[in-house]
Amino acid sequence: MMKLHFDPSLCVRATSKFSTCTKCVDAVPEHLSIVEHLPAFAKATGVEAAACIGACPTEAFGLSDFSVTEFFFTFLESKVRLISSKVNVPCLSLLSVEHLISLALASNEPITLDLYSYEKNTHLFEVIENRIEEANFVLSSFSGKQLETNLDAVPLVEKNESEQKSSRRDFFASASLKGALKHKKVFDEAVEAEELHHFEIDASMISKIKDKHLPDKRKILFTALKRAEYPETFEILPEEEINFISQKFIDEKCTNCQICYRICPTGALSSNGKFSLINFDAMLCVKCHLCHDACEPDAIHLQPGFEIKEFFESHQRTLATFDVRRCNECGNYFTYEGGEQSCPRCSVEEEEAIFLHENAKQMRGES
Repeated sequence: MMKLHFDPSLCVRATSKFSTCTKCVDAVPEHLSIVEHLPAFAKATGVEAAACIGACPTEAFGLSDFSVTEFFFTFLESKVRLISSKVNVPCLSLLSVEHLISLALASNEPITLDLYSYEKNTHLFEVIENRIEEANFVLSSFSGKQLETNLDAVPLVEKNESEQKSSRRDFFASASLKGALKHKKVFDEAVEAEELHHFEIDASMISKIKDKHLPDKRKILFTALKRAEYPETFEILPEEEINFISQKFIDEKCTNCQICYRICPTGALSSNGKFSLINFDAMLCVKCHLCHDACEPDAIHLQPGFEIKEFFESHQRTLATFDVRRCNECGNYFTYEGGEQSCPRCSVEEEEAIFLHENAKQMRGES
């Protein structure tokens, strides 16, 4: 049985208490919740929560015995151009928008996504359909390729009822006290499966959180874009229509506190050795919103449009520059804003020293 697994060190909520990311819970609200700032789910949760895997911007979630990255390459090597939960993937919701775009670009033949087995007007169907629509919207801006969907065809494989495992709910509904005692092991396993899988940040995980990690799906997109035909013109798509990448700008409220590029999980935001500027690489941005959440003066903003040109001519942009000088007192670099060339720490220490000196004089009765 495939089970959902979670790596807290890759989750942006583990990186900062200010993170408001709920993409995983929004994808499967009936299976995931936020407990003590981190996602939590029942220990036996499996493919029914696959949508959170496709939703997570940093690939913190996965499914045992199935790798989306391996599926991508295996699928392209095969002659089949149908993606179906009855043929080659546990659930279509495992695939992110980036995966869908990459598959369409890397395939020489049109790809069809089988939606027949998903009940319409359900949250899962809506999640899958929205991802396909977003992928096709992005593809239409620079490529003639589109993903096709199959809604009405006869299912390729009929379900074998003898192979279907009874749910835990059915077990509890049908089990009598005598039966539960007789099959105590099964009963205990069922109870344990319903227990919440609670995650905590321990010392061994702190170092992992500090590492920059570019998700495999973004690396795959990089590769697939190399196969795409170079567009004659570049469109600008509305920011709200794209959920996996962004372009940003920084306003004058920025204090160069360095938090944004220190906590960025992918390295999309960065600086230089003197910390005198803030650089941004859109193709490394996974739109997790962490930098926005952690920015105290709210100086980081999304551009209203995303330039498709970034897919083909990606480059690092400087969003902000600062006058960085050495402190006359301690010799450390600091962001200079005029006045005495003293860093904030030394200025505070000097103010405290003056205060203590004046206070001591008053206690001695000196004027």
